[in-house]
Amino acid sequence: MHNTLLLLLWQITDTVGADTTAAVAETGPDQLRIIDLLLKGGWAFMIPLLILSILAVYIFIERWIVINSAARVDKNFMTGIRESMLKGNIKGAIQSCQEEDTPIARMVEKGIKRIGKPLRSIEVAIENVGKLELLKLENRLTTLATIAGAAPMIGFLGTVTGMINAFYQIANADSNVDPGVLAGGIYQALVTTAAGLAIGIIAFIGYNFLVSRVQKVIYKMEATTVDFVDFLQEPAK
Repeated sequence: MHNTLLLLLWQITDTVGADTTAAVAETGPDQLRIIDLLLKGGWAFMIPLLILSILAVYIFIERWIVINSAARVDKNFMTGIRESMLKGNIKGAIQSCQEEDTPIARMVEKGIKRIGKPLRSIEVAIENVGKLELLKLENRLTTLATIAGAAPMIGFLGTVTGMINAFYQIANADSNVDPGVLAGGIYQALVTTAAGLAIGIIAFIGYNFLVSRVQKVIYKMEATTVDFVDFLQEPAK
C-alpha cells in the first residue's frame, strides 16, 4: 500500500511538473482563469452555490436599501410634531407623520391617534407598532444567515464527494492510476470548498452588517418613543 501511494505521488508530481513547464513555455506565466477554475467544481455543487451567492447579494442590497430608508429621519420631525400638537393641530401632526413614511413616524402617528386615552395605553400601542416595524426590518435576514451557514456545508459536501471519487479511482486503478482522472476529483474537492467558504464569509459579514444597522434604527425608535411620551407628560402651559 505504501509503495502504491509513493508511486502515485511520484506520477502526479512528474505529470504536474511536466504540464507546468509546458504551459509556461507555451503561454508564459498566465494562470488558470477563475471561470475555468470554478467549472472544475462540478455543476452538481457549483449551481447551488451560484444560486445562493445571487440570493445573498440580492437580499443584502434589498435589505440595505430598506434599512437605510428606515434610518433616515428629519431632524426637525419631532420639533414639527411638537409645534403642531401645542397648537392643537392634531390632524396636521398626523399628516406630518404620514408624509415622513418611516417606522419612527408610524410609531408617533399611532401615539398621536391614541391621545386622550391613558398614557400606558398609548405606550403599549406605540410598542406594538414598533414590534411590527422591527419584524419588517428583519425580514429575510434569517435567510441570509442560513446562506452563511449552508454555503460552506455544500462546499464541504463537494469536498467529500470529490475525495471519495479520487480514492475510488485509486482503488480501481491499483498501481496504474491516471493522474488526470485523479486530479479531477481533487479539483472538485478544493474548488467547491473554496467557493462555499467565500460565499459563506461574504453572507456572514453582510448579515452582521445589516444587523448592526437594524440596531441603530431600533435605538432611534426607542429614543423617539421616549421623547414623545415625555412630551405627553409635560404640564400644559
